[in-house]
Amino acid sequence: MADIKPTVTATKASTHAQPKKSSNAISWIAPVACIILGYVIWRFVFGSPNNFEKPDLNGWFWPDHHKLKPNTGIAKMYEGGIVVPILIGAFFIVITFVIERFLTIQKATGAGNIGEFLRKVQYHLANKDVDKAIAECDKQKGSVGNVMKSGLRTYKDMIADTELSTDQKLLNIQKSIEESTALELPMLEKNLVFLSTLASVATLLGLLGTVLGMIKSFSALGEDSGGSTAAAELSKGISEALFNTALGIGTSAVAIIMYNVFTTRIDAITFGIDESGFTLSQSFASLYK
Repeated sequence: MADIKPTVTATKASTHAQPKKSSNAISWIAPVACIILGYVIWRFVFGSPNNFEKPDLNGWFWPDHHKLKPNTGIAKMYEGGIVVPILIGAFFIVITFVIERFLTIQKATGAGNIGEFLRKVQYHLANKDVDKAIAECDKQKGSVGNVMKSGLRTYKDMIADTELSTDQKLLNIQKSIEESTALELPMLEKNLVFLSTLASVATLLGLLGTVLGMIKSFSALGEDSGGSTAAAELSKGISEALFNTALGIGTSAVAIIMYNVFTTRIDAITFGIDESGFTLSQSFASLYK
């Protein structure tokens, strides 16, 4: 009676990808801290009693310094209204996540040129020297190197495997690449939502502050029949209201520019990861049929 050999599945090889444990406390601590900092700057720097000829010393949260002849230019930003500290906080949020994303993506890019790294790995694989290819991954230290290293370890295991077919071995290598990629990409895209959101919201907040300031200015104009005095107060009120627009547009511009810069760099890393998977599959298929 002939022996029946059990079918070997392509799930034999275990993945070498390890889940990354990281805290994202910055995603809720930074916005709150930045809004508080924005208020502190607006209230105690822009709204300092020293910036006004006759400051309101009774108010604390929102002193009524309006129409009290500010001595400095920054004091006029205080008169832009309560939306100003929110816009200042939004600007600091953008700066915070620009720095955070820059450091993260810089680390994920790794050392050296990604294209040059892939060519070195291809050279070592062509010479059937997997250990040197893994050593190149250790030198690269980026997301592409991490994904490639995980795939190369499975690649090395599949060379020694005598039970699986070539197609099953390729499937294991591809699975290892996919699992490593699934661990790397979320780290690159995390917190970009703050930049994309503030790119739109900051402009709207600026317009809201401007509209509120215009409402107050025209309301004062309607109550005052002083002719030239009323016109002067209206011009002053419009100038104060436009500080909101300037802050909103400036914050939005920084957010849009940096969001596009980061997504471009992430696309380059993603392309390198895709290229690494293609490299391993093609190398194994051609050398170990």
